Amino acid sequence: MTDTVVERGGLARQLTELGLRAGETVLVHAGLGGTGMDAPELRDALLRTVGEEGTVVVPAFTAENSDTSSAHLRRIAGMTPTQAAAFRATMPAFDPARTPSTGMGRLAESVRTAGGAVRSAHPQTSFAALGRRAGELLARHPLSCHLGEESPLGALYRAGARVLMINVGFSVCTAFHLAEYRTGAPLRRYACVVRGADGPEWTEYLDVELDDTDFDAIGAAFSWNLEQKGQLGGTIATLFSITDAVNHAEAWMSEKRR
Repeated sequence: MTDTVVERGGLARQLTELGLRAGETVLVHAGLGGTGMDAPELRDALLRTVGEEGTVVVPAFTAENSDTSSAHLRRIAGMTPTQAAAFRATMPAFDPARTPSTGMGRLAESVRTAGGAVRSAHPQTSFAALGRRAGELLARHPLSCHLGEESPLGALYRAGARVLMINVGFSVCTAFHLAEYRTGAPLRRYACVVRGADGPEWTEYLDVELDDTDFDAIGAAFSWNLEQKGQLGGTIATLFSITDAVNHAEAWMSEKRR
């Protein structure tokens, strides 16, 4: 038996020990840097653990496909206005089948590019998934609902999914964003480049102003008995209900955000 096979079996065993079960839908956030874990091996271990009836979902965001995001502003930093305008004019349109996610990590890209993967249609906050419910959960993702009730995140909440965080903290807990929609967060303008009838075209829309600056504090106040923690491939992993996470964040934001 090769070391690779042993490692694969070990990851699936550790996921089961953590509490992940066959048939579950799980939203996974992973930072594999420094862990030594291989993204395809972890992806396959997740799929084996949830089985044929389960579904693995990852964020496949593309924040740079915009001129209103901090990611875009970092890319054009130092450019003259003329250079920035020229750069904007050549930005490719979002293509769900081809556009790579940015900053989501190796596991997310491994899921997105796997055979049979489904990706939602939003040009900035798409999700990718593998498994029985992938098409159902990612079918609807309107432009003006990044991470609200009509997005895959809302569908995951209604499906009773769980969240698995591997070697990352609550600062990246996407589930908390759903609470922003429920607590009346302010709206802002967004713009991104999409595929039009005659090629790339820019579109603008209003949506909730997403703010993750206090997510660490929200996570720190999350009740310890609602989480399951354990070792996974030599690092810490945390598993919890998306329902508990969103409900907690909603209560926290209602009290502490102004």
